[in-house]
Amino acid sequence: MISEGTKAPDFALPDQEGRIHRLSDYAGRWVALYFYPKDNTPGCSQEARDFDALRGRFEALGAVVLGVSKDSVESHRRFAAKLGLRFPLLADPETEAIRAYGAWGTKKLYGKAYEGTIRSTVLVDPEGRVARVWPKVRVKGHADEVLAELERLQEERRGS
Repeated sequence: MISEGTKAPDFALPDQEGRIHRLSDYAGRWVALYFYPKDNTPGCSQEARDFDALRGRFEALGAVVLGVSKDSVESHRRFAAKLGLRFPLLADPETEAIRAYGAWGTKKLYGKAYEGTIRSTVLVDPEGRVARVWPKVRVKGHADEVLAELERLQEERRGS
């Protein structure tokens, strides 16, 4: 996984509408970048709904939420429409950003090892540095945890 305090890797990935997003587009803003394994699976659907429910609170804090998986633009379009998501889902079929952020690796399912996207989140500060990393995420309560950490980091910065 990527280390806190390091420069966050830039990327250029299309969202569910085909619009390209770069990390550099969000300079001066906080970015909650969450990596998830697959559209339309129970855990990924819940995580997306949780982040979407808090989207307004993230935005009020000057932050944007971006979801990233190796699914296609079309898969993201269907997934976002089905759940009514109001934030960008970025398609990374070549896993370039996923690997750059350390969110690709060996996973196990029913005792079998395979390579895939590791559910993880990176909070990037307005200067483009990694402020916080969650390397192995459990879905329940995670979006709330990211929001609370964003609030804490902003309060800490105001105090210094």
